[in-house]
Amino acid sequence: MKLSNKLFKRRNWLQGLATLATNPHVGNFASGKLYTGSLKRACVPGLNCYSCPAATGACPVGAFQAVVGSSSFKFSYYITGILILIGVMLGRFVCGFLCPFGWFQDLLHKLPTPKFSTKKLKALTYLKYIIMIVVVWLLGVFIVDETGMSMPYFCKYICPQGILEGALPISLVRPSMRTAFGSLFNLKLATLIVVTILSILMYRPFCKWICPLGAFYSLFNKLSFMQLNVSNACIGCGKCEKICPMDVSIYKGERERECIRCGDCIEACPVDAISSTWSCMNAGGQKNLKECKEGE
Repeated sequence: MKLSNKLFKRRNWLQGLATLATNPHVGNFASGKLYTGSLKRACVPGLNCYSCPAATGACPVGAFQAVVGSSSFKFSYYITGILILIGVMLGRFVCGFLCPFGWFQDLLHKLPTPKFSTKKLKALTYLKYIIMIVVVWLLGVFIVDETGMSMPYFCKYICPQGILEGALPISLVRPSMRTAFGSLFNLKLATLIVVTILSILMYRPFCKWICPLGAFYSLFNKLSFMQLNVSNACIGCGKCEKICPMDVSIYKGERERECIRCGDCIEACPVDAISSTWSCMNAGGQKNLKECKEGE
């Protein structure tokens, strides 16, 4: 099934709606209290801090790391299953449309400043896989307490989303919290400042180099139901590659792990050779747009 190009033209609005949907309790920002209802047990698809006053669900990275080291927690299988399901259904479409921190970086990059390409820094994209394996998985498996729980090391020491959504807004309305801030808060705040500056100058540095959730979803990009396809009408002009903010060469037949399905290449194609499809894909190979149409 071919998806409408209007979906991609309205991406910024959809990102905003997705952020509001995962953070609907905006009134809590005034009190600094956290939502603690039953929905907090469920994971949201994108990177969204559990400690955000407005958050209605749990961050999948933090929830996964907390229980991955113990087979006695059925919740660990639930989280893993949900993440795999989302990955198979959407791949990194989540990063492009449903992640609040991805939207935050997109907004920063729109600021009128000089921009720098990250094409020569592709080697850094492997860093997020190291973080996913070592920080999120291995530490969560081998360093646990007597109950089998693990500390969410990524959330505590690396992820700047907790400072942005949690610590900073809470400290503004609850001054007493500031006395508890120490070196860890300063480290995370410095990380947020660095990511913010880089996001203004470069497109999504956190998503490209650091985010373990994006790394996980990228493993499903080649076989997810949501795909970008290039038809035989492609003339190989390379305009899609030049405009791609994630440095993907889709016209060369590459279903890159880095593709976040932003749709910029669809608008850039002068012959309408690129299209987005749903479920016109098998797990072992690739179908072009013509084959998808024949199968509909």
